[in-house]
Amino acid sequence: MTMKPEITPPHPAEALILTKATSAAVERARHIRLMAFDVDGILTDGSLWYGENGETIKRFHALDGHGLRLMREGGIAVALITGREGPIVAMRAAELGISLVLQGVRDKAQAIAELAQEEGCTLDQVGFMGDDILDLAAMQRVGFAASVPNAPPYITQAAHWVASRDGGHGAARECCDLILAAQGRLRHFFSPNAVILGGVTQ
Repeated sequence: MTMKPEITPPHPAEALILTKATSAAVERARHIRLMAFDVDGILTDGSLWYGENGETIKRFHALDGHGLRLMREGGIAVALITGREGPIVAMRAAELGISLVLQGVRDKAQAIAELAQEEGCTLDQVGFMGDDILDLAAMQRVGFAASVPNAPPYITQAAHWVASRDGGHGAARECCDLILAAQGRLRHFFSPNAVILGGVTQ
């Protein structure tokens, strides 16, 4: 007689998160080994501030930063893929310990495919969170496509899951929490013995 594997009930925090997503989205999130994020409009609110010397300033959210850290420390690879190019993204990625950073990318679908191959993942094991036309092909190619509610409707309808928060205001953190909860990994960070690597930088 074949024994069925024991199903571990979700942690209360995981259960709370999972009730807010469709079962189809949760099932897709369960398989993710590499999650990539657009930057402008996802990790920022899309605003671009220019200094008097022409320098660009972006605003990031601490909740998102901590979510990206939790993903990495939970065993899920994190990548940033952006069409723009500049030192700010590299600085933020370094601060969060993210080494997979692709800037100035126009063909994000191809970039995702190459990144998946380098990381030893199938595209079903890759997720991407985007908010605009440049992200659409990549979203259509991966196993888990996520977006934000303030994206154009033709982008949100292509997503398997849409955050409740806008880009740059905790949307990426929602996505991280969902993936970790779907895989039963979020519970480990609630343990009093949990060790958060890399300090407390968010």
